[in-house]
Amino acid sequence: MSAVGILVNPRSGSDVRRLLTSAGASTIEDKVSILRRIIHGAAEAGAEHLVLTRDPFSITRRATENLQLPIKVEMLDLPLHHTESDSVDAAAAMRDAGCRVLVSLGGDGTNRALALGWPDAPLIPLSTGTNNAFPFHVEPTVAGVAAGLIATGAVDLPSHSQQAKVVAVDVHGVDGECDADLALIDAIAVNDPYVGSLELFDPETMMVGVFTRAEPSAIGFSGLAGTVLPCMPDEERGVVLEFTPPSQNPARLVRAALAPGWFATVGLARSEYLELDVPVEVAGPCLLAFDGERSRRLHPGQTASLRVVRGGPRVIDVGEAVHSGARTGAFEIGVGDLGA
Repeated sequence: MSAVGILVNPRSGSDVRRLLTSAGASTIEDKVSILRRIIHGAAEAGAEHLVLTRDPFSITRRATENLQLPIKVEMLDLPLHHTESDSVDAAAAMRDAGCRVLVSLGGDGTNRALALGWPDAPLIPLSTGTNNAFPFHVEPTVAGVAAGLIATGAVDLPSHSQQAKVVAVDVHGVDGECDADLALIDAIAVNDPYVGSLELFDPETMMVGVFTRAEPSAIGFSGLAGTVLPCMPDEERGVVLEFTPPSQNPARLVRAALAPGWFATVGLARSEYLELDVPVEVAGPCLLAFDGERSRRLHPGQTASLRVVRGGPRVIDVGEAVHSGARTGAFEIGVGDLGA
Protein backbone atom coordinates (compact mmCIF):
# COMPACT_ATOMS: atom_id res chain seq x y z
CA MET A 1 0.00 0.00 0.00
CA SER A 2 1.04 3.62 -0.54
CA ALA A 3 2.04 4.30 3.06
CA VAL A 4 2.94 7.73 4.45
CA GLY A 5 4.59 7.96 7.87
CA ILE A 6 4.23 11.12 9.95
CA LEU A 7 6.60 11.65 12.86
CA VAL A 8 5.52 14.30 15.38
CA ASN A 9 7.76 15.60 18.14
CA PRO A 10 5.20 16.86 20.68
CA ARG A 11 7.80 18.95 22.52
CA SER A 12 9.36 20.70 19.55
CA GLY A 13 9.11 24.48 19.66
CA SER A 14 8.34 24.65 23.37
CA ASP A 15 11.56 24.36 25.36
CA VAL A 16 13.07 26.77 27.87
CA ARG A 17 14.90 28.77 25.21
CA ARG A 18 11.69 30.73 24.72
CA LEU A 19 12.40 32.32 28.07
CA LEU A 20 15.86 33.40 26.93
CA THR A 21 15.22 34.54 23.34
CA SER A 22 12.42 35.78 21.11
CA ALA A 23 11.80 32.32 19.61
CA GLY A 24 8.18 31.59 18.78
CA ALA A 25 6.27 28.65 20.21
CA SER A 26 4.62 25.71 18.47
CA THR A 27 1.66 24.63 20.59
CA ILE A 28 -0.12 21.30 20.80
CA GLU A 29 -3.09 22.82 18.96
CA ASP A 30 -0.74 24.01 16.20
CA LYS A 31 0.58 20.49 15.72
CA VAL A 32 -2.90 18.96 15.64
CA SER A 33 -3.89 21.43 12.92
CA ILE A 34 -0.70 20.85 10.92
CA LEU A 35 -1.10 17.08 11.16
CA ARG A 36 -4.71 17.18 9.99
CA ARG A 37 -3.76 19.24 6.95
CA ILE A 38 -0.96 16.85 6.04
CA ILE A 39 -3.34 13.90 6.27
CA HIS A 40 -5.97 15.53 4.09
CA GLY A 41 -3.35 16.43 1.48
CA ALA A 42 -1.88 12.92 1.44
CA ALA A 43 -5.30 11.27 1.15
CA GLU A 44 -6.31 13.64 -1.65
CA ALA A 45 -3.16 12.62 -3.56
CA GLY A 46 -4.08 8.94 -3.28
CA ALA A 47 -2.21 7.71 -0.19
CA GLU A 48 -3.96 4.63 1.18
CA HIS A 49 -2.11 4.00 4.43
CA LEU A 50 -1.06 6.36 7.23
CA VAL A 51 1.45 5.33 9.90
CA LEU A 52 1.76 7.31 13.15
CA THR A 53 2.91 6.77 16.71
CA ARG A 54 1.11 7.54 19.94
CA ASP A 55 2.29 10.55 21.95
CA PRO A 56 1.73 11.74 25.53
CA PHE A 57 -0.35 14.76 24.41
CA SER A 58 -2.68 12.75 22.12
CA ILE A 59 -1.73 14.86 19.09
CA THR A 60 -1.94 11.96 16.66
CA ARG A 61 -5.18 10.62 18.19
CA ARG A 62 -6.89 14.02 18.06
CA ALA A 63 -5.74 14.64 14.48
CA THR A 64 -7.00 11.29 13.18
CA GLU A 65 -10.32 10.88 14.97
CA ASN A 66 -13.45 11.41 12.85
CA LEU A 67 -11.40 11.85 9.67
CA GLN A 68 -14.02 10.50 7.23
CA LEU A 69 -11.27 9.83 4.68
CA PRO A 70 -10.58 6.72 2.56
CA ILE A 71 -7.26 6.04 4.27
CA LYS A 72 -6.14 3.35 6.69
CA VAL A 73 -4.68 4.76 9.91
CA GLU A 74 -2.12 2.59 11.70
CA MET A 75 -1.03 3.73 15.13
CA LEU A 76 2.27 2.16 16.24
CA ASP A 77 2.22 1.58 19.99
CA LEU A 78 5.88 2.11 20.86
CA PRO A 79 7.18 2.54 24.41
CA LEU A 80 7.82 6.18 25.32
CA HIS A 81 11.07 7.26 27.01
CA HIS A 82 10.46 11.03 26.67
CA THR A 83 13.90 11.48 25.10
CA GLU A 84 15.19 11.76 21.53
CA SER A 85 15.15 7.94 21.41
CA ASP A 86 11.38 8.15 20.86
CA SER A 87 11.98 9.81 17.47
CA VAL A 88 14.81 7.39 16.68
CA ASP A 89 12.56 4.39 17.40
CA ALA A 90 9.58 5.88 15.55
CA ALA A 91 11.58 6.47 12.37
CA ALA A 92 12.97 2.93 12.41
CA ALA A 93 9.49 1.49 13.02
CA MET A 94 8.01 3.49 10.13
CA ARG A 95 10.75 2.20 7.83
CA ASP A 96 9.97 -1.36 8.95
CA ALA A 97 6.24 -0.73 8.41
CA GLY A 98 6.93 -0.05 4.72
CA CYS A 99 6.44 3.70 4.59
CA ARG A 100 7.44 5.11 1.20
CA VAL A 101 7.77 8.67 2.50
CA LEU A 102 8.11 10.27 5.90
CA VAL A 103 6.88 13.70 7.03
CA SER A 104 8.39 15.12 10.21
CA LEU A 105 7.15 17.89 12.51
CA GLY A 106 10.04 19.30 14.50
CA GLY A 107 13.30 21.17 14.36
CA ASP A 108 16.92 20.24 13.69
CA GLY A 109 17.11 18.01 16.77
CA THR A 110 13.99 16.05 15.81
CA ASN A 111 15.27 15.41 12.31
CA ARG A 112 18.70 14.42 13.60
CA ALA A 113 17.04 11.78 15.79
CA LEU A 114 14.96 10.65 12.83
CA ALA A 115 18.13 10.25 10.75
CA LEU A 116 19.67 8.11 13.48
CA GLY A 117 16.72 5.73 13.18
CA TRP A 118 16.33 5.84 9.38
CA PRO A 119 19.49 7.38 7.87
CA ASP A 120 18.31 7.64 4.24
CA ALA A 121 14.61 8.26 4.89
CA PRO A 122 12.62 9.83 2.01
CA LEU A 123 11.69 12.93 3.98
CA ILE A 124 9.61 16.09 4.02
CA PRO A 125 10.78 17.97 7.15
CA LEU A 126 8.30 20.62 8.33
CA SER A 127 9.53 23.27 10.72
CA THR A 128 7.99 23.37 14.22
CA GLY A 129 11.15 23.58 16.35
CA THR A 130 13.59 26.09 17.83
CA ASN A 131 16.53 25.51 15.47
CA ASN A 132 15.07 25.17 11.97
CA ALA A 133 18.02 25.21 9.56
CA PHE A 134 17.19 21.72 8.25
CA PRO A 135 13.36 21.65 8.08
CA PHE A 136 11.46 24.21 6.04
CA HIS A 137 8.21 26.18 6.06
CA VAL A 138 5.56 25.10 3.58
CA GLU A 139 1.78 24.83 3.84
CA PRO A 140 1.15 21.40 5.42
CA THR A 141 -1.69 20.63 3.00
CA VAL A 142 0.72 20.95 0.07
CA ALA A 143 3.36 18.92 1.92
CA GLY A 144 0.77 16.18 2.37
CA VAL A 145 -0.06 16.26 -1.34
CA ALA A 146 3.64 15.90 -2.20
CA ALA A 147 3.97 13.00 0.26
CA GLY A 148 0.97 11.28 -1.31
CA LEU A 149 2.34 11.71 -4.82
CA ILE A 150 5.64 10.15 -3.81
CA ALA A 151 3.97 7.35 -1.83
CA THR A 152 1.71 6.33 -4.73
CA GLY A 153 4.49 6.53 -7.31
CA ALA A 154 2.70 9.26 -9.26
CA VAL A 155 5.92 11.22 -8.83
CA ASP A 156 9.26 9.43 -8.57
CA LEU A 157 11.49 9.95 -5.56
CA PRO A 158 15.00 10.08 -7.11
CA SER A 159 14.38 13.03 -9.43
CA HIS A 160 12.45 15.04 -6.81
CA SER A 161 14.78 14.68 -3.84
CA GLN A 162 18.39 15.13 -2.83
CA GLN A 163 20.30 13.17 -0.24
CA ALA A 164 21.29 15.54 2.56
CA LYS A 165 24.81 16.07 3.78
CA VAL A 166 25.55 15.13 7.40
CA VAL A 167 28.47 15.48 9.76
CA ALA A 168 29.54 11.88 10.40
CA VAL A 169 31.00 11.66 13.90
CA ASP A 170 33.32 8.85 15.02
CA VAL A 171 34.21 8.99 18.70
CA HIS A 172 37.34 7.03 19.65
CA GLY A 173 37.80 5.90 23.25
CA VAL A 174 40.98 5.32 25.16
CA ASP A 175 40.32 1.56 24.86
CA GLY A 176 40.26 1.73 21.07
CA GLU A 177 36.49 1.41 20.72
CA CYS A 178 34.68 3.60 18.16
CA ASP A 179 31.18 5.00 18.59
CA ALA A 180 29.31 6.62 15.66
CA ASP A 181 26.97 9.61 15.74
CA LEU A 182 25.88 12.35 13.35
CA ALA A 183 24.67 15.92 12.96
CA LEU A 184 22.52 17.26 10.14
CA ILE A 185 23.72 20.86 10.14
CA ASP A 186 26.64 21.40 12.51
CA ALA A 187 28.85 19.73 15.09
CA ILE A 188 30.43 22.19 17.53
CA ALA A 189 33.09 21.44 20.15
CA VAL A 190 32.67 23.64 23.22
CA ASN A 191 34.32 23.98 26.61
CA ASP A 192 31.10 23.50 28.58
CA PRO A 193 30.48 21.25 31.61
CA TYR A 194 26.75 20.68 31.13
CA VAL A 195 25.52 17.97 28.75
CA GLY A 196 21.87 18.47 27.86
CA SER A 197 21.79 22.12 28.83
CA LEU A 198 19.39 24.26 26.82
CA GLU A 199 21.12 27.48 27.80
CA LEU A 200 22.44 29.66 25.01
CA PHE A 201 25.99 29.05 23.82
CA ASP A 202 28.67 31.35 25.22
CA PRO A 203 31.10 32.47 22.45
CA GLU A 204 33.88 32.33 25.05
CA THR A 205 33.49 28.52 25.19
CA MET A 206 33.26 27.70 21.47
CA MET A 207 36.29 25.80 20.07
CA VAL A 208 35.71 24.39 16.57
CA GLY A 209 32.74 23.72 14.31
CA VAL A 210 32.07 21.61 11.22
CA PHE A 211 29.08 22.54 9.03
CA THR A 212 27.20 20.74 6.26
CA ARG A 213 25.68 24.04 5.15
CA ALA A 214 26.34 27.70 5.89
CA GLU A 215 23.44 29.93 4.92
CA PRO A 216 23.54 33.67 5.71
CA SER A 217 19.73 33.72 5.85
CA ALA A 218 19.57 31.03 8.56
CA ILE A 219 19.37 31.39 12.34
CA GLY A 220 21.96 29.71 14.55
CA PHE A 221 25.40 28.34 13.78
CA SER A 222 24.56 27.77 10.11
CA GLY A 223 23.78 31.48 9.81
CA LEU A 224 27.00 32.36 11.62
CA ALA A 225 29.06 30.21 9.24
CA GLY A 226 27.13 31.64 6.30
CA THR A 227 28.26 35.17 7.11
CA VAL A 228 31.84 33.92 6.73
CA LEU A 229 31.81 31.22 4.01
CA PRO A 230 28.41 30.58 2.40
CA CYS A 231 27.82 26.93 1.51
CA MET A 232 24.49 25.66 0.21
CA PRO A 233 22.93 22.19 0.64
CA ASP A 234 23.64 21.23 -2.97
CA GLU A 235 27.37 22.04 -2.79
CA GLU A 236 29.73 19.08 -2.52
CA ARG A 237 31.64 20.49 0.44
CA GLY A 238 31.20 21.82 3.97
CA VAL A 239 32.79 24.47 6.19
CA VAL A 240 35.10 24.34 9.20
CA LEU A 241 35.48 27.22 11.65
CA GLU A 242 38.03 27.49 14.45
CA PHE A 243 36.90 29.85 17.19
CA THR A 244 38.80 32.13 19.55
CA PRO A 245 37.20 33.68 22.66
CA PRO A 246 36.24 37.31 21.88
CA SER A 247 37.96 38.38 25.12
CA GLN A 248 41.33 37.27 23.69
CA ASN A 249 41.36 39.90 20.92
CA PRO A 250 40.99 37.56 17.94
CA ALA A 251 42.02 38.63 14.47
CA ARG A 252 38.43 38.45 13.29
CA LEU A 253 35.08 39.14 14.98
CA VAL A 254 31.69 38.23 13.52
CA ARG A 255 28.28 39.32 14.73
CA ALA A 256 25.45 36.85 14.05
CA ALA A 257 22.02 35.71 15.27
CA LEU A 258 22.73 32.51 17.19
CA ALA A 259 19.07 32.17 18.21
CA PRO A 260 15.83 33.89 17.20
CA GLY A 261 16.14 37.53 18.27
CA TRP A 262 19.47 36.92 20.03
CA PHE A 263 22.77 38.17 18.56
CA ALA A 264 26.27 37.42 19.75
CA THR A 265 29.84 38.37 18.84
CA VAL A 266 32.03 35.40 17.94
CA GLY A 267 35.80 35.34 17.51
CA LEU A 268 37.37 33.43 14.62
CA ALA A 269 40.90 32.10 14.19
CA ARG A 270 40.33 30.10 10.98
CA SER A 271 37.62 29.58 8.36
CA GLU A 272 37.92 27.18 5.44
CA TYR A 273 35.83 25.13 3.07
CA LEU A 274 36.01 21.43 3.83
CA GLU A 275 35.89 18.82 1.09
CA LEU A 276 33.62 15.82 1.56
CA ASP A 277 34.98 12.97 3.69
CA VAL A 278 37.99 15.00 4.93
CA PRO A 279 38.21 14.56 8.73
CA VAL A 280 38.53 17.28 11.35
CA GLU A 281 40.00 15.88 14.57
CA VAL A 282 38.80 17.06 17.99
CA ALA A 283 40.42 15.98 21.28
CA GLY A 284 38.89 15.86 24.73
CA PRO A 285 38.14 17.15 27.21
CA CYS A 286 35.28 19.05 25.58
CA LEU A 287 31.60 18.79 24.83
CA LEU A 288 30.17 18.06 21.39
CA ALA A 289 26.97 19.85 20.43
CA PHE A 290 25.01 18.51 17.46
CA ASP A 291 22.54 20.77 15.65
CA GLY A 292 22.47 23.28 18.48
CA GLU A 293 22.03 20.77 21.32
CA ARG A 294 24.76 19.62 23.69
CA SER A 295 24.95 15.87 23.17
CA ARG A 296 28.21 14.10 24.04
CA ARG A 297 31.20 14.60 26.30
CA LEU A 298 34.74 13.80 25.19
CA HIS A 299 36.82 12.84 28.19
CA PRO A 300 40.62 13.23 28.36
CA GLY A 301 42.18 10.73 25.99
CA GLN A 302 39.11 10.55 23.77
CA THR A 303 39.04 11.98 20.25
CA ALA A 304 36.37 12.54 17.64
CA SER A 305 36.64 12.63 13.86
CA LEU A 306 34.14 14.93 12.13
CA ARG A 307 33.52 14.46 8.38
CA VAL A 308 30.97 16.00 6.02
CA VAL A 309 29.46 13.23 3.90
CA ARG A 310 26.38 12.95 1.73
CA GLY A 311 24.69 10.20 3.70
CA GLY A 312 21.54 11.65 5.25
CA PRO A 313 17.82 11.61 4.48
CA ARG A 314 16.56 12.10 0.94
CA VAL A 315 14.88 15.50 1.29
CA ILE A 316 11.93 15.89 -1.06
CA ASP A 317 11.41 19.13 -2.97
CA VAL A 318 7.72 19.74 -2.25
CA GLY A 319 7.28 22.38 -4.96
CA GLU A 320 8.88 20.30 -7.68
CA ALA A 321 6.92 17.20 -6.67
CA VAL A 322 3.59 19.03 -6.89
CA HIS A 323 4.59 20.70 -10.18
CA SER A 324 5.41 17.30 -11.64
CA GLY A 325 2.05 15.99 -10.48
CA ALA A 326 0.35 18.86 -12.25
CA ARG A 327 2.31 18.29 -15.46
CA THR A 328 1.40 14.60 -15.55
CA GLY A 329 -2.30 15.12 -14.81
CA ALA A 330 -2.25 13.68 -11.29
CA PHE A 331 -4.98 16.10 -10.17
CA GLU A 332 -7.40 15.49 -13.02
CA ILE A 333 -10.53 13.40 -12.44
CA GLY A 334 -12.95 11.88 -14.88
CA VAL A 335 -16.46 13.27 -15.32
CA GLY A 336 -17.87 10.02 -14.00
CA ASP A 337 -15.94 10.47 -10.73
CA LEU A 338 -17.56 13.80 -9.82
CA GLY A 339 -20.09 12.17 -7.57
CA ALA A 340 -17.49 10.11 -5.70
